[in-house]
Amino acid sequence: MPRIALVTCRPGPEVAADRDLPVLEAALRAAGADARTVTWDEPGTDWAAFDLALIRSTWDYSWRAAEFLAWARETAAVTRLANPAEVVAWNADKRYLGELAAAGVPTVPTAYLAPGEAVALPDGREFVVKPTSGAGARFAARYTPDEHDTAVRQLARMHAEGFTAMVQPYVKGIDSGGERALQFFGGRLLHASRKGPVLAPGTPYDARKVAHPDLTRHRPTADERAVAEGALATALAAVPVAAHELLYARVDLVDDEDGRPQVMELELVEPNLFLFLHPESVAGVVEGILATA
Repeated sequence: MPRIALVTCRPGPEVAADRDLPVLEAALRAAGADARTVTWDEPGTDWAAFDLALIRSTWDYSWRAAEFLAWARETAAVTRLANPAEVVAWNADKRYLGELAAAGVPTVPTAYLAPGEAVALPDGREFVVKPTSGAGARFAARYTPDEHDTAVRQLARMHAEGFTAMVQPYVKGIDSGGERALQFFGGRLLHASRKGPVLAPGTPYDARKVAHPDLTRHRPTADERAVAEGALATALAAVPVAAHELLYARVDLVDDEDGRPQVMELELVEPNLFLFLHPESVAGVVEGILATA
């Protein structure tokens, strides 16, 4: 009977509820596993008592990134951690988008502004500012060219709190085609979903956003699969782990100005699997977890 920790975070006003967690725990127990939900920062947890610590909804990690990454390293030293600590550390900093682009993966153009660097913002078009360490659109905002001063104030606060900012053109394709999330588990495409725009014009950067609005099922195109698989191959090349160690992944895609898919984000830390939207995928996820434990 494998002992499996489904790792989550403490509930809070800025943390969404994980709708998949009770379903996944029940399904694992029905399959014969000793599965239980554990918060990652629970004092006194004996992580060595588990055969697998499966990161699921540690959705507060970006606010405490250094502490969370230390936990991942320490936990991986005493039990199997999925995804591996090296993958978590690489993916927790969105500067990985630059590595994807350098490897030829179609990626939303991104510039980075670290604390102390001169501020440079796009002219003549809408743009987005967000932190390189973030989840759930926290500290993200969409700006028009005439909101330059507001964006500068956001950058000043982010830099004061130690965040490196990333600046991207606002991708208009999101408004028409949405954002497509291709989810992989055990090295295979599990399912795909489509979600609407997250950043509405005029929404303050420090306001809470709905991370996955208007979520629906989606059938990915061949081009979408190719881009997503290219992103995953690049991640595996960047991080020294075997392909079978990358248990789960979500690749978020949007269309560029020519209607071609490009990577908006690659989620390898704690992606929502949207099992509530794809209940037929639960059995495959359970199979993959048991094969890893």
